[in-house]
Amino acid sequence: MVEPHSATASSHANPDAPHAVVIGSGFGGLAAAIRLGARGYRVTVLEKLDAPGGRAYVFRKDGFTFDAGPTIVTAPFVLEELWQLCGRRMEDDVDLRPMDPFYQIRFHDGEVFNYWADVEAVRAEVARFSPDDLNGYDAYMRDSEANYRVGFEKLAHVPFNSWTDMAKVVPELLRLRADRSVCGLVAKHIKNPRLQQVLSFHPLLVGGNPFRTTSAYTLISYLERRFGVHSAMGGTGHIVKGLVGLIEGQGNVVRCNQEVRQILVENGRATGVRLASGETIAADVVVSNADSAATYRYLVPESARRKWTNRRIERSRYSMSLMVWYFGTKKRYEDVPHHSIILGPRYRELLDDIFDRKVLAEDFSLYLHRPTKTDPSLAPEGCDTFYVLSPVPHMESGVDWQQQAEPYRRKIEQYLSEHVLPDLENQVVASHMITPPYFQNTLSSFRGAAFGLEPILTQSAWFRPHNQSEDVDRLYLVGAGTHPGAGLPGVISSAKVLDRVVPDAATIKGAS
Repeated sequence: MVEPHSATASSHANPDAPHAVVIGSGFGGLAAAIRLGARGYRVTVLEKLDAPGGRAYVFRKDGFTFDAGPTIVTAPFVLEELWQLCGRRMEDDVDLRPMDPFYQIRFHDGEVFNYWADVEAVRAEVARFSPDDLNGYDAYMRDSEANYRVGFEKLAHVPFNSWTDMAKVVPELLRLRADRSVCGLVAKHIKNPRLQQVLSFHPLLVGGNPFRTTSAYTLISYLERRFGVHSAMGGTGHIVKGLVGLIEGQGNVVRCNQEVRQILVENGRATGVRLASGETIAADVVVSNADSAATYRYLVPESARRKWTNRRIERSRYSMSLMVWYFGTKKRYEDVPHHSIILGPRYRELLDDIFDRKVLAEDFSLYLHRPTKTDPSLAPEGCDTFYVLSPVPHMESGVDWQQQAEPYRRKIEQYLSEHVLPDLENQVVASHMITPPYFQNTLSSFRGAAFGLEPILTQSAWFRPHNQSEDVDRLYLVGAGTHPGAGLPGVISSAKVLDRVVPDAATIKGAS
């Protein structure tokens, strides 16, 4: 059994302040609560699960600690700003450690590319694979920086409330060829097929197909290069704990085991929420950190929706889902790095299976996470904590995961035992697994898509569900399914957009 966490609780401060209800306690929801609290709102965060975190939930089993979701921090400053808003320092609560290498990328025949923190070390790796691509790599990184300057610095905090907001940035997007895919931009500069994979896998970390995701997402390469890749001691759940502490320090509250069943709408305006228990909670502002498609499809009454109709939601494209196996071993695998990307024998064909054909392929590519490389406290002494993640089709595939999950896990276990973790099948002493139904049923993600809407150009920026709802006044959205998109920097930035669109607390007469 997975051990439950205790729910968090606090008491409200300033009962006369306008009330904001935040649905969901993922990173986007927690960040939104902190920003609203700093602006004078009285805030209640409602979490369906028994502990905060959303996709960043923590499983604990037999002395092992498993981060369920995000495991790396690529832009620490977006977190540091939340502590600063509360007059505190993040380093007093969270110990971030830089990773080096960022990742070790392993090909199916055992060849390895180390993605080092040092620029010259990476250039040496590029030259080792293909000396002729060294100049191309430098040119790619210049394009990555240009995309960062526009896509992150200029656009990540822009609300995109109207088409005119989009029109203002179209010239820059055209200049950067945002219509081109990540793989298309990489291939422009790099000819070696393996280096193309090394430089194009990043969209998978935010739910995108590298052959379809807009090239704006190449900004991740520069983001990592500039700010590094970090891991939190105690796991990502320790960051969640710190954020909850900030909320409680503001006098606000996180209520767990509280499932929201409906957003209440009167005269086109959000006025509160109804819980599964039947309790109604009045609010002056409602912020949904739930999956954006599920928010509109299941929480907002159909009669209140003109833009995000059922038809539009069903016709939209969604990210892949994930199968994640968490396991603890009774020995340590000292030679295995903190982050490994294990690429299978097929690249584009496998992505086609996942995103287009929506079939569970015989082969796979994997992300192997060994946090005990950096933090041994996440496992009993002499043991290792792991998770291995495999991108798989979302629930529209029709795969019967009740039947397929264990055979698929065993196949991955056998591969890891033969190629990466010798004798794994005899070393596992703790095991837990999540599959697409978990994302659909437990995390309430539409079609079990692990990252919400797929980040293609026609579902980005103004074309994505807006942070300020197009359909309901005083309803706002944060998280992976809204602008700017998935990934820890993206979801925290989505909360920053609220500073531009949520009215100041002083202008609202408290209704609850």
